[in-house]
Amino acid sequence: MRREAQVSSDELLQAVRQLSLSELERFVSEVMTLQAQRKAPSLPQVEAELLLRINQGLPTEVRERYNRLIAKRRSETLTPEEHAELLRLGEQVETLEAQRVERLAELAQLRKTTLPALMQSLGIRTPEYA
Repeated sequence: MRREAQVSSDELLQAVRQLSLSELERFVSEVMTLQAQRKAPSLPQVEAELLLRINQGLPTEVRERYNRLIAKRRSETLTPEEHAELLRLGEQVETLEAQRVERLAELAQLRKTTLPALMQSLGIRTPEYA
């Protein structure tokens, strides 16, 4: 049975806009967990944990800094220190993406399907840079 919301979605969104970045990230993570639970309440625990880890992205600050550095590289205004930072962040991004693919492969194996078929069923596209 569904309960009536005490606040409208517009009111909730307005409140969310006032959160700090760290509070927002925690809130989004909790909302994604709630969504996963509602979509698949009977999902085995191992699969649910894999899906949560697959959907974890770069922390917002890291992603924003990485994108700013890429933009500076494109505009050819990157300092040597920023170039070194971009290389470090690039390695971090690659490591996280590799871990994500490993988790996707593990989930595909659990579901007895191929990685491309799993990605298609989950609506996951190959990153543009791949």
